[in-house]
Amino acid sequence: MEDINFPIFKTKTKDSSKKFDLTDFNQRQAYFEYKAGPEIKKLRNYLKENTFVAFLLGKKSSGKGTYSKMFKEVVAPDKIEHFSVGDMVRSFDEIVKDKKKRKEFISFLEKNYRGFLPLQDIIKSLENRSTKTLLPTELILALVKREIEKLGKKAIFIDGFPRDLDQISYSLFFRDLIDYRQDPDVFILIDVPTTVIDERIKSRVVCPLCQTSRNLKLLPTKKVEYSEKDKKFHLICDNPNCPATQQAGKGSIMVTKEGDELGIKPIKERLDKDEILIKQALSLQGVPKILLRNSVPINKVKEFVDDYEITPGYSYVWDKKERKIEVIKKPWEFLDSQGVPSNSLMPPPVVVSLIKQLVKALDL
Repeated sequence: MEDINFPIFKTKTKDSSKKFDLTDFNQRQAYFEYKAGPEIKKLRNYLKENTFVAFLLGKKSSGKGTYSKMFKEVVAPDKIEHFSVGDMVRSFDEIVKDKKKRKEFISFLEKNYRGFLPLQDIIKSLENRSTKTLLPTELILALVKREIEKLGKKAIFIDGFPRDLDQISYSLFFRDLIDYRQDPDVFILIDVPTTVIDERIKSRVVCPLCQTSRNLKLLPTKKVEYSEKDKKFHLICDNPNCPATQQAGKGSIMVTKEGDELGIKPIKERLDKDEILIKQALSLQGVPKILLRNSVPINKVKEFVDDYEITPGYSYVWDKKERKIEVIKKPWEFLDSQGVPSNSLMPPPVVVSLIKQLVKALDL
């Protein structure tokens, strides 16, 4: 990210013979114990009696949910929650349509909402919600308070707040506003090159039946087919619970979501704003900062990370004579925001960085 120096976090070990398949759950657990065992133990001990509030700040599709959910999976699944403000707001789409739930919801807002916009206008804004129009901060705070009270005493990763410049300063007093004890709070700032986000969007596909999401270039399924008619390779859904798999024994052809072929173009304004927010948050006083980056310049890879921690890229070749597909797997290479040839990191090494930095931020 321009103007911000996100340091490269070293996860490389001296034992080059030690390798893990980071896509396998059990091997991933062993990897975390190997790379951050002492720090994980400190966090588990801390979470027996204490909690924290962590604000996740990163561009759209930067991995906020992935990193926090993996942290939860590794450290203490029963003591940590990932709370998405965006998911929360979307859940109210159904509430305002249901007469009973709508009445209860309005009653809650009458008692808890403190803002300048009339309540009837608030309901209208929820009914006609647009991704380009942000809901009033005062409303978001009331809704977040309502949802967090349901979670009980758990550490929380808050994804999607702050979302605007005026909310940066609110976050300083967020714990008091939501009556969430006296937890220490921390900002987690994530740096992902725009080129990475663009490629992720353009090559992602989804099963039209079960909505399983994969990526043609970065996360293929076990089976790939080639269409000679349109000269394209297609992933076949391998979700065992997919209706197509259960009924026909073969998954559906995964398809590109409408608009994904445009990459970041439809969300360029949002990405630019996210970058401004991250820079603003970095200058905020009184809150510890954790800086995460998911890319490493190729000329520094051997010094900082193990080879299996690099995101593999996939390409395909159709052998017309043999009537089969050759899958080529090699480290994914791209130019970062400064035009530097780089590799992307798998989520686990980024989470190792998060674990170790959080231990320091909490002074454990």
